[in-house]
Amino acid sequence: MAETSLRPAYTTADAERWLPEPAKDPRRGAFARDRARVVHSSALRRLAAKTQVVGPATDDFVRNRLTHSLEVAQVGRELGQALGCDPDVVDTACLAHDLGHPPFGHNGEAALAAIAAVIGGFEGNAQSLRLLTRLEPKAIDPVTGRPAGLNLTRASLDACTKYPWPRGGGPLGDASSKFGAYDDDGDVFAWVRGAAPEGRRCVEAQVMDLADDVAYSVHDVEDAVVGRHLDPRIVADPVEVSRIEKQVRSWYLRDLEDGEMAEAIERLRAIPAWVARFDGSHRALAALKDMTSQLIGRFTRAVESATREVHGGGRLTRYSADLVVPRATLVEIAALKGVAAVWVMTVESRQPVYAREREVLSELVSALAGRAPGALAPLYVALWDQADDDGARLRVVIDQVASLTDASATAWHRKLVP
Repeated sequence: MAETSLRPAYTTADAERWLPEPAKDPRRGAFARDRARVVHSSALRRLAAKTQVVGPATDDFVRNRLTHSLEVAQVGRELGQALGCDPDVVDTACLAHDLGHPPFGHNGEAALAAIAAVIGGFEGNAQSLRLLTRLEPKAIDPVTGRPAGLNLTRASLDACTKYPWPRGGGPLGDASSKFGAYDDDGDVFAWVRGAAPEGRRCVEAQVMDLADDVAYSVHDVEDAVVGRHLDPRIVADPVEVSRIEKQVRSWYLRDLEDGEMAEAIERLRAIPAWVARFDGSHRALAALKDMTSQLIGRFTRAVESATREVHGGGRLTRYSADLVVPRATLVEIAALKGVAAVWVMTVESRQPVYAREREVLSELVSALAGRAPGALAPLYVALWDQADDDGARLRVVIDQVASLTDASATAWHRKLVP
C-alpha cells in the first residue's frame, strides 16, 4: 500500500519512491520520513568534519559543512513554509544540499573535477544526487541488487536538484561547470524529473538555493569577523569596496553594474544592527549575532514579499511559481559573499594550503586506484567489483575519496602515499 498523509498541493506522483515501499508509521507522512532519513544518514554526520570556508579544526567557533547545513535548513524551512511549500521537503533539500561535497570544500571539488574530467567530471551537486540515490546505504532493489540510496520521494529529490541538467546541458552549455547528475545516474535523474519543465527548478529547490546563499553570505562574514580575518571598519573604505566589486563581478554577478556594489554596501552599513567595530567582548559578540539575524530576516522578508506580489496568496509548490529575488537583495547578498571571498578565501596566505589540499586528493586518488580494491572500504569494494570498465572503476575511487572527511583524507594519504 502506498504511503499516505500527504499535505495538500502535492500529488501521489510527488510522493513516489524509486523502489516502492509499504506504508509504515501512519503518524508520519512520506516527506517527514525523507527528512528523517537524511538526518540519520552517515553522509550528514560526516559533514561535521568537512570544510565550509576554512578547516573545521581551525578553532571552536568556525562553521563546518554540518553546522552550515543546519543553518540553511532553518532559513529554508521558515521561508518555504511562509510560501506554502511542504516544510519537510524544503528541510530535506537544505540538509542534503552539501552531502556530495568532498574533503576541503570547493577546493577539493576543483581537484576531483580535474581528475574526473575524462569520465564525466565531478560536481558536488551531482555527487549529492549520487549519494541520495545510490551510495548512502538504506535501500536495495530486491530483484537486481542495485543500491537505491535513501530511496527518497520524487518531490524531495527534485527539491535537492540545484542544477536540473546533466553535464553540458545547462543554460551555458559546456561553459558551465555546474550540473546535477552524472551520465551513469541518468536513469534515476530522468525518473526524478519526470514531467518537470526542462531546465527549470521546482520552487522548493529555489528556496533551498536562496537559503544556502543567505546563510553562507551572512555567516561567512560573521566567521571572518570573529576569526579576526576581517575588521568591519575596512568595509567603509572606497578602495576596499572596489576590491569587493571586482571579486563579486568575477565570481558571483557578472552583470554587476558600476556603482551597484557601493550602493548595496552603503545600504547594509546603514542598518541599525550593522556592526562597525568588533573587539571580541561579550557585548560585541552579541551585537554581531544580532546583525546576522537581522540580515537573514531582511533578505528572506524581501524575497517573500516580492514573490507574493507576483504570485499572490495560496500555496506555492513544485512548478506553480518561481521565487522572486529583488535585484537590491541579490546584490546585497553578493556583497557579503564578496567580503568573505576577499578577506578569507583569496588571501595570499591561504594559497599554499589550498595547493597542498589539491595535491593530497590527487595523490590519494592515484594511490587508491593503484591498490584497489584492497585499499577501499568494503562498500566501495562491492561497487568496484560491479564496475564494467576502467572509467567506472575510477568513478568508484572518486566516490570513496569524496566520502572522506578532511581529517580522514589526510590520514589515508599519510598511510597510502610514501
